[in-house]
This record gives sequence, C-alpha cells and structure tokens, in this order.
Amino acid sequence: MRSTWRTLQGVNMRDIALVCLADALVGASFGAISVAADLPLWLPVAMSLVVFAGSSQFVFVGILAVGGNPIAAVASALLANTRLVPLGFSIGSVFENVSPLKRLLGAHLITDEAVAFSVAEKDEGSRRTAFWLCGIGLFVTWNIGVVIGTLGGGVITDTAALGLDAAFPAILLGLIMPALRDLGTRSAALVGAGIALVASMFLPSGLPVLLSLIAVVPAMLSTTAVTRQESA
Repeated sequence: MRSTWRTLQGVNMRDIALVCLADALVGASFGAISVAADLPLWLPVAMSLVVFAGSSQFVFVGILAVGGNPIAAVASALLANTRLVPLGFSIGSVFENVSPLKRLLGAHLITDEAVAFSVAEKDEGSRRTAFWLCGIGLFVTWNIGVVIGTLGGGVITDTAALGLDAAFPAILLGLIMPALRDLGTRSAALVGAGIALVASMFLPSGLPVLLSLIAVVPAMLSTTAVTRQESA
C-alpha cells in the first residue's frame, strides 16, 4: 500500500485530471455532433464503449454526416487509428508480467494522452500507474461526456469555439518538451512536424500524422548504429 502511494505521488495527478475534464467536454461535443448528424442515439454511445478512439470516431461521424459510404467511413477511421500501433510499442513494458485479460484491456485504453503521461515518467512503476490512471480516467470521462452530449442534443457542436481543439495538443507538447533536449529526438520531431505540415495541405485529416512517422526511421537507424558501436 505504501509503495503504491509513493508511486501515485510521482505521477502528475492534476494534469491527468485536467486532461480527463477536457476529454469529457470533447466527448460531449462528439455526442452532440452525432445527434445533429441524424445518427441514432445508441450509435455514438456504443461506439465510444467499443471503439474508444476520439479522432477515429469524429472521422467516422464526419463522413457519414456528409452522406459518405459507411464502408469508407470505417476504413478512414481505422486508418486514422493506426498511429496507436507504434504508440503501443513505446509502452510495451507497461504490459509485462500481466494477465492476457489485463493486457487486452490495456490495449483498448491506449490513447495519445495515456502514452504521453506514461513515457513522461522516469521509473517503471510510475509509468505503469500513469498509464492506467490516465487510460481508465479518459475512458470513464469520455463515455460520460458522450452520453451527456447525446442526450443534450446539439447544444455543444463546435469544440474550436471553446478552444478545446487546442487543449490536447498543448498538453502533449508540454509533456514531450523534456525529451526534446536530445538532439536526435529534436531533429526527428522537427522533420516530422515539417512533413505533417506540408502533407496537411494535400491529404485528409489523420494521414499527415502517419506520414510524419517517416522522420522516426533515420533516428532509429542512428540509435541502432551507436548502440552497435558501443557494444563492439
């Protein structure tokens, strides 16, 4: 019990709580937008429970709202969510020595925010605690927000008007700032940002971020080469 409390003390609980609050508000927006798009009330609620991927859910609803093909909507949503695959690898140690059921639950809770909070911690115990606290907190608050937004109708339809669209990027930027002290990481981040910026002029939402992952390859190759030289 004492060790658990010490681990909790090492995690930034306040920032996690703020992210969960913002998540609830965006979830309410998603529920309201889904209702405004004439989708059945149960669909956004069921999607949030089963899929739990905010960006993919917005993509899916957005395509259906303009009369798009449901198959195209599903394909686009899945494509937007493929960015979570490399994120999952980055926190693989969180799922070491856990039961298959817990590992499956953890995979469902992987989000940009949960991963960011996890990798920001220095020791393994704090990383594991940060991931589960943020992941479960986001899942609960997102679904509560979606239910409220669905029942409330079209009251909240524009997160940009409230500045909520900038909340997650700002928080994530703050979390990754310490990692940017490393020259290799900083170079990869700048190149990736440049690729995403240029690609956003031509590609639909979600694809520029995936394309920017190309910048990670040279950094990985460089790190591997250095490791081999040191071990030689």
